[in-house]
Amino acid sequence: MEDGKIIDLYWARSQQAIEASQEKYGAYCHTIARRILEQEEDAEECVNDTWLHAWNAMPPQRPNILSAFFGKLTRNLSLDRWRRARAAKRGGNQVEIALHELEDCLPDRHSPDEALEARETAAVISAFLRRQEENDRKLFIRRYFHLESLEELRVEFSMTEGQVKSRLHRMRKKLKAELEREGVAV
Repeated sequence: MEDGKIIDLYWARSQQAIEASQEKYGAYCHTIARRILEQEEDAEECVNDTWLHAWNAMPPQRPNILSAFFGKLTRNLSLDRWRRARAAKRGGNQVEIALHELEDCLPDRHSPDEALEARETAAVISAFLRRQEENDRKLFIRRYFHLESLEELRVEFSMTEGQVKSRLHRMRKKLKAELEREGVAV
């Protein structure tokens, strides 16, 4: 089913919307959740929560890119669940490692203007990524949005692990410089 029709089903409050979403995007969302969460049951629950959040968001939202909308919902729900689990027990899995790598080039978000700052920062990051070579942009997004392991990236991009680490390191340095140039406190 086409994305526009799925969105129309959400707007019509039809239960078919969830079935169509699960059929078309269930595996995609499950992959995102599974990369972040260790337990299969947690990943399944986050995917189910994705459909609930989509149901509550549409209307009024009408996503332009449905896959990105579902992917972002799944990712955020999975990260929230991961943070709750991490608070209970400390660990060193892929999610923690990838997020730690980004710490040095992202601003601290404890100011009263947090929402505005986050939107401005997101705009700078998006502009930065659009100016990068396609492979570098894909590598960055797959590491830091989809939270893929260095091994997965190494295989997918036919590189050594050292090359993957080096490219990501250079991109983080360039991103940090860009954010500082744009006046974003890092």
